[in-house]
Amino acid sequence: MADSLKDKTAKNLFWSAMNNGTMQVLNLLIGIFLGRLLSPGEYGLVGVLTIFTLIAGNLQSSGFTQGLINLKNPTARDYNSVFWFNILASFFIYGVLFFCAPLIADFFHQPALVDLSRFVFLGFVISSFGIAHAAYMNKNLMNRQQAFINCLALAISGVSGITLAFNGYSYWSLAWQQIIYITVLNIGRYYVVQWRPSLNIDFGPVRQMFNFSVKILFTNIINTLSSNILTFIFGRYFPIKQVGNFTQAYKWNTMANSFVANTLWQVVQTVLVAAGDEKERLCRVYRKMMRFTAFMSFPLMFGLALVAEEFILCTIGDEWVGSIPLLRILCVAGAFVPFYTMYQNLAISRGRSDLYLWCNVAQIVLQVAVIFAFKSMGLTVMVIAYSVFIVLWLLAWQVVAKHLIGLRMLDTLLDVVPFMLISAGVMAATYFSTFWISNHVIVLVARIVVAAVLYIAAMKLLKAEMMNECLSYLKKKR
Repeated sequence: MADSLKDKTAKNLFWSAMNNGTMQVLNLLIGIFLGRLLSPGEYGLVGVLTIFTLIAGNLQSSGFTQGLINLKNPTARDYNSVFWFNILASFFIYGVLFFCAPLIADFFHQPALVDLSRFVFLGFVISSFGIAHAAYMNKNLMNRQQAFINCLALAISGVSGITLAFNGYSYWSLAWQQIIYITVLNIGRYYVVQWRPSLNIDFGPVRQMFNFSVKILFTNIINTLSSNILTFIFGRYFPIKQVGNFTQAYKWNTMANSFVANTLWQVVQTVLVAAGDEKERLCRVYRKMMRFTAFMSFPLMFGLALVAEEFILCTIGDEWVGSIPLLRILCVAGAFVPFYTMYQNLAISRGRSDLYLWCNVAQIVLQVAVIFAFKSMGLTVMVIAYSVFIVLWLLAWQVVAKHLIGLRMLDTLLDVVPFMLISAGVMAATYFSTFWISNHVIVLVARIVVAAVLYIAAMKLLKAEMMNECLSYLKKKR
């Protein structure tokens, strides 16, 4: 049983990593083209709408996606119930936001947001038709199929967005990119998932899942606020160009840390549910996945912080130089973000959506207080305060993990800190060995190569178990 779970976890982490890795490469290429074709102000206009779109998406699914995944054996009736609920909820929410569009435009002092927001918000109406299918794929660990569908959708929408931007459609190119991505994604899900919705509408399963799912709903909204609160506040108090610089920095930071976080998100809940209720076994499985998270996250995020200047200048140009210091700050905190995925999925898999909810409620309340405490000191200081808080709040989640599976703080530190220190040391050594190079392209390539070689060498020299297991699995795939 243990070997079966281990092999299943490794297989699906591999495909999840392939999925997210390919997605981030495509996002990188698309982001470079769009960054050169559009201005910070144009990015800022679409960026301030993100929080509304994401919260509307949370309300639309209402936590029932996680509810379906947490069921031992969900039936067609369960999926059908969630499918129709999502559609009805999405049309209602879109109607509300449609009439709120002028208020949103007034809040950000941007009249163009009236028409733009009404169009962008169509995205979650379209996505409502595919949420139950996405839950089906996650529950059945169809990560290989998800990888293909996600990449196809991103490639088609990316080419469409670049084409529109090149032809002078300004911020509308970003809006159309989002709509096309969601549409292609849904078509792909319908193609690979055998289950089909029926007109036999029964909201009984939704009512049964409500107590669990409503807590997930509120928590997802809190998470959305937590992740996007800075863009919302900046859009209100700072020039749209500064908001654009922050949006660009936040986008690159999120792309990098979500490679690890999304890889875990597609697997962790299912694996922890399958691991059973024995605390000792759960703790063992959980700690191993924490080590995998640290092994991947710290070198990736510290490395991006190291090459932030060269990366921005070489890819999207001098116009975005204001985003460089913000990207560096966010990357340091971003190295710790994937650990939130681990802690949160632990609470969900144990059926403790109440702990999941209240820990996130406390986070957003304290986070907003911290941000406003530093508002008078400017945008950069607010980003620093936000980043420090993100790292420190993991201590609260550690208390939750101790309560649920008996995970000690010492064990967590032993699993995580060595990878953090090694990664920091590798980046420092890389910087001092390459700081004399003046050409931005050469220094970017040199730092990536040197850091990768040093990190792999350090892992091999220290005989890191995680490195050996990853290499062993890759050898099996040949």
